[in-house]
Amino acid sequence: MDLATLEALRSPAGVPSHPAIFLALGVVTWALHIMAVHVTLGSLLLSLIGLNKGGDQAAHWRRLSYMALEHGKIGVSIAIVLGVAPLLFVQVIYDPFWFVSNVLSARWAIGFIVLLLVAYWLLWLHYGLVRKAGEASASVFWGWISFALFLAVGFVMHLLTSQMLYPDEWLQWYAPDGVIDASGSGAHAYNPARYAFFILLSLPVTGAWLLGCRQYLAGRAEEDATYIEFLRALGVRLITLGGALAVAALLVWMLTLPAKAAGFAYSPWSVLMAAAVVVLIVLGHKVASGYALAAVSLGVELTAGVLREALRLDILYGVHGYNPLNYTVNMDWYSTLLFFITFAVLGGLALSFMLALAWQSGRTRGVYTASPLIARLADWTLIASLAWVAQYFLFGAWVLLR
Repeated sequence: MDLATLEALRSPAGVPSHPAIFLALGVVTWALHIMAVHVTLGSLLLSLIGLNKGGDQAAHWRRLSYMALEHGKIGVSIAIVLGVAPLLFVQVIYDPFWFVSNVLSARWAIGFIVLLLVAYWLLWLHYGLVRKAGEASASVFWGWISFALFLAVGFVMHLLTSQMLYPDEWLQWYAPDGVIDASGSGAHAYNPARYAFFILLSLPVTGAWLLGCRQYLAGRAEEDATYIEFLRALGVRLITLGGALAVAALLVWMLTLPAKAAGFAYSPWSVLMAAAVVVLIVLGHKVASGYALAAVSLGVELTAGVLREALRLDILYGVHGYNPLNYTVNMDWYSTLLFFITFAVLGGLALSFMLALAWQSGRTRGVYTASPLIARLADWTLIASLAWVAQYFLFGAWVLLR
């Protein structure tokens, strides 16, 4: 498809701020989203393995499985919420590619929502059965089905994202041999190695997350030292083995890139990605602070976000000439400032309150009483939320009545 046609498919409304802002925010918010996805997948996998694991460490595995299931259950919600922002940013500056990909595989795009809902419901069913079973051996059937569906959800998103990169193939996919196929049932472009890389990356990231949990639990009074050591050893193994598998998948992905992007395999971006994972592996054996390793794992996710964006630009701009940075700008200061204020002030207050509350209550045995600082954070979060709702309706009224 020629460049003029691609640019003609852009929204005539333009964008409300410079496209570079959306490009950068897309990478950052995707990194936060995929961090939640990886912790969710890794936690659910550990929980399912540990529920019925025998041997000398069966008690430790059982305790870990309960903790990991809680993390996975909450992680799904966080991943869904954080996934909205990068999806919107892609739709803003890559709208010709994203929407065409969704139309070509419309059934897959709609099925994404169905699969996600069913996976979430089955996770809650599994969670309820585990809680009901208590210390008894719990069936993990529904848990494995839920886990498999979450993997399928990830594949659908991988499919839709990959198809964006083949505008030269769209016409053939839509009308193979001149016969229009409007069913939206086709899966036209996917790379198993790319999908495997992003799934396998959940193992070292979850390992780093475990080491952070280990350091947190070690701060509790009278904590079981053998369980703390169990978490350390398991976290290091996950980082080492999972990191090695992720690097191997990355190598295969780079070697199986389409011919038009074959040179990207030797770019600084692919080398940086491999180096980031290797650094996490090395630090996993040397750094004592689990919190520092969790921060490094977030850096790995950010590097992955930069890698996929660099590849997208390498193909769409380098091969097809589409430049997302020359999108027409119709500056809207209100929406731009509102986004950053909401993200920094409202989001910052709410996140600080929830994290501080979880941190303090989790380290308290028995009944927890909030400190004055937590109480003030709660008050300011409520005030900021009410102010945001008020400005929403006031601005809407001003637009209607002016």
